[in-house]
Amino acid sequence: MKRLIYTFLLVAMLPLAEANAQKQGGHNAAVSRNLEILNDIYKQLDIFYVDTLDADTVIGWGIRSLLRQVDPFTDYYPQEDEELRQMTTGKYAGIGSGIRYHKKEARAVISEPFENSPSQRAGLKAGDVIMRIDGKDVKGLGTPKVSNMLRGEAGTTFELVVRRGGEEKAMHITRQTIQLPQVPYYGIIDNGIGYIYLTDFTEGAYKEVRQALTELKQQGAEKLVLDLRGNPGGSINEAVDIVNLFVPKGRKVVYTKGKMKHTEHSYYTAYEPMDTLMPIAVLVDGGSASASEIVAGSLQDMDRAVVMGIRTYGKGLVQMVRDVAYDGHLKITTGRYYIPSGRCIQAYDYRHLNADGSAGTVPDSLTKVFHTAGGREVRDGGGIKPDVEVRPDSLPTLIYDLVASDEFFDWATDYCSKHEQIAPAGEVKLTDEEYNQFVQFITESGFTYNRRTEEVLKLLSDVAKREGYLEQAQQELDALKAKLSPNLSTDLMRFRKDIETYMVDELVHRYYYQRGGAKQQLNGDPCIGKVKTLFSDMQSYNKILGK
Repeated sequence: MKRLIYTFLLVAMLPLAEANAQKQGGHNAAVSRNLEILNDIYKQLDIFYVDTLDADTVIGWGIRSLLRQVDPFTDYYPQEDEELRQMTTGKYAGIGSGIRYHKKEARAVISEPFENSPSQRAGLKAGDVIMRIDGKDVKGLGTPKVSNMLRGEAGTTFELVVRRGGEEKAMHITRQTIQLPQVPYYGIIDNGIGYIYLTDFTEGAYKEVRQALTELKQQGAEKLVLDLRGNPGGSINEAVDIVNLFVPKGRKVVYTKGKMKHTEHSYYTAYEPMDTLMPIAVLVDGGSASASEIVAGSLQDMDRAVVMGIRTYGKGLVQMVRDVAYDGHLKITTGRYYIPSGRCIQAYDYRHLNADGSAGTVPDSLTKVFHTAGGREVRDGGGIKPDVEVRPDSLPTLIYDLVASDEFFDWATDYCSKHEQIAPAGEVKLTDEEYNQFVQFITESGFTYNRRTEEVLKLLSDVAKREGYLEQAQQELDALKAKLSPNLSTDLMRFRKDIETYMVDELVHRYYYQRGGAKQQLNGDPCIGKVKTLFSDMQSYNKILGK
């Protein structure tokens, strides 16, 4: 009887297997045919086209066009690429400084020397205008080209000429391997509440978090805030090890599924944890992606932490780096990952694009329900939804235009040239006199900003004219325009509280670097305020986790 059943099943499966083979054969034939067509077209162009083609440029365009058909995380890197190396290891060889393009100068300028870097030791300051690199004038060159010129082999020395004020300064700087700290700041932010700010998940992230946690516990931390806001992710292994700090050995944190068997893998905690009882709040936002979502999502699925903030990015895809011909590398999406509840939080469908070319997302109504270890409902698709939503305050558009402007940057440079030191990070405030001087500086600088209300009002007038209503509505539109007319000085004073936050942040980064900036930003942070309230009421904390 068993043999009869087996024979029946085998016969029944033969048509399916044959159909799959035909389908695969058709796919392979289509790939071969189209590659042959592409090869022939390029040969014809190379032979007959009126001008000589640059093979690297033309084929490069073709490769970039091909990769745009998949997802934004799949990319090609010809030969040895510093960007790929920095992305995977967090390291690069250079001077250790941020740069930005200054429109008025038509040059790159130093935006932030990094702490304990060659740029800091050489005496570079934010606002220094880059004039020449090894004798080459960089006027008009964009920041990517200038950045490439500043980078190079570790141990090599070059001459950098900058202008500070009206004086040029020449200095010789030796490049070194740069790795920024992934935990730029940690400390006790309230009675018994430790705080760790993690910016990346590249090589060494776990060690930095473990060291920070060890010191915080020694300082008396009994509760923890793990801040993953703006963290774009990185290594799965680093994420799993960080989760392992808070959950027992042998727990499955994440598993991957792909087309190829060797891309499927389950990741388990491998060490004894540091603390399985400490209350934890994980802070996330729309910039928290990939490994950040693995940490936040797995701790949520295990009911080990309360997730706070706003919904995360929704990157549930996994990439690996493969070698390609002539020492190139292809970073390619090979699968999706799934966290302990079994859900994949991928938000964007790159195979079915909208009419405008953007990737569509799955509506919340079509997402599936999964359950945490304690039975709480969670959903797939659309990133990690926080247990406690804390939305940042909306900001006037003036602030975005102001902070991005050369004038705001120049004000900070001018301020630093006149003040050797400021109050400690976390305590910096501006006086009324200093803010009034800022208002005067900006209003006299020629700064202009784009009032969105004016754009909408103009659009309304145009539509009213086309539809024949303008004449009868003109008086009301003129009155509305008068009320909405911009006054820069008035707006700078009206939005002082929000603007001053960004002013102080810029100054603190210049005096105390990334570490000080992270500490200063905790002041007035609505998420931090919400955490303190929650941790003061452990009954509410446990209720959220279903305990």
